[in-house]
Amino acid sequence: MKVIREADLIDSIAEALQYISYYHPPDFIRALAAAWEREESPGAKDAMAQILVNSRMCALGRRPICQDTGTANITIRVGAGARLDLSAGLQEAVDEAVRRAYRLDTNPLRASVVIDPFGARRNSGDNTPAMLTTEIVAGDTVDIHVSAKGGGSENKARFNVLNPSASVADWVVQTVETLGAGWCPPGILGIGVGGTSDKAMMLAKQALNDPIDMFELQRRGPRDRTEELRLEIHDRVNALGIGAQGLGGLTTVLDVKIRSFPTHAASLPVGLIPNCAATRHVHFVLDGSGPAVFAPPELADWPEILLDKANANARRIDLDALTDEVIASLTPGETLLLSGTLLTGRDAAHKRMVEILDHGGALPVDLKGRAIYYVGPVDAVGDEVIGPAGPTTSTRMDKFADRILAATGLRLMIGKAERGPAAIEAIKRHGAAYLIAVGGAAYLVSKAIKAARPVAFEDLGMEAIYELKVEDMPVTVAVDSEGNSIHATGPAKWRRKSGST
Repeated sequence: MKVIREADLIDSIAEALQYISYYHPPDFIRALAAAWEREESPGAKDAMAQILVNSRMCALGRRPICQDTGTANITIRVGAGARLDLSAGLQEAVDEAVRRAYRLDTNPLRASVVIDPFGARRNSGDNTPAMLTTEIVAGDTVDIHVSAKGGGSENKARFNVLNPSASVADWVVQTVETLGAGWCPPGILGIGVGGTSDKAMMLAKQALNDPIDMFELQRRGPRDRTEELRLEIHDRVNALGIGAQGLGGLTTVLDVKIRSFPTHAASLPVGLIPNCAATRHVHFVLDGSGPAVFAPPELADWPEILLDKANANARRIDLDALTDEVIASLTPGETLLLSGTLLTGRDAAHKRMVEILDHGGALPVDLKGRAIYYVGPVDAVGDEVIGPAGPTTSTRMDKFADRILAATGLRLMIGKAERGPAAIEAIKRHGAAYLIAVGGAAYLVSKAIKAARPVAFEDLGMEAIYELKVEDMPVTVAVDSEGNSIHATGPAKWRRKSGST
């Protein structure tokens, strides 16, 4: 019987979590590069270019691809002929690996897991516990999949029990159309069909670890009903015109992965889980000979992209001189380069600011004439000013928008993906504007930040309010002062009939 040492298990999972924090899977890079080459929408093409440049920078600098370094999802399939030599439970061993990976001094990863989902939502501080799934299988090795799943895409997971005669493709396409861009496309769709409610969702999550092979499938054609369904959903979702970051374009999904399982005769459970442009996972096998070894991907997998050319026509905006005229001149889809003073604030900071305002208090920061960036950065290392600092999903701040805009004189909000109707109405009412940075380009964005210091709510950790000094930070105008949104006009422009190009 092969014996898998606890130290080898912990070391391997910890190293895997570090590895996937800065290395995209090579198949994802190749698929995204091919989509970038084909893309015709200028905004979507620029967004994909930023994601690819960011990915290469992270591979070279060994820093996180996205500031949301995700929950640790670990799937372990233990061979019946193998023995895990553990000093405690498997969950405890895996949590120790997560703890080591997320607290590594040379590349600390953001701790996002909160202990009590109902109460104070206190952060565990080390991203434990891991989301662990185990299975006993045939064989004498231990097979492990490690992935890091960000909240933006995880929040868009959906489940439904369809009638057995219903179309899975119809439900998936209709559902994706309602998700918006908060899951940071282009990415992967994981779909689980059959089993029970929990089984279908697990199948969908596991499918996201399958290799990307859509181009090969398109070339050779389908061999069974599952492959026919993958092709249909891929074609129809991309025909929606959502595009990279929801800006409108040819590619919304790079692949569609489907796993199925027998189910009750009266049921057709379907789980849908999208994976974002920060797709991160790795697979390895432990056979008792020692810890896993992970080889870096080839730099040739990344295309050479010069962002200076893409930014040549961008307009420079001085954040320290935001006048009514400047705000009114912004147009949806326009590329800007921001310089000057930028404040940060996410859910917890917004909630606290509104509570202070509701009690007649004065805010600890002056937002009048300012811009606020929805971000929770990774801790800095070495001589960094700040760690990877990409945007978070803006709709979570929608319920605070009108109150903050009305009470403070805030002029610009910066995040990712679309805003809801209430937030857009508030933007229009107060003559403000909303900009987006590219989700999945966190390290690239951080290089535009030249100084950072906490100025309020430091007890909130990564959700504290920081004052940033930025220089040529790339953004796109998403909602102008009249309430016009690129997330409505962009996809509408690029929507096409399924099967067309």
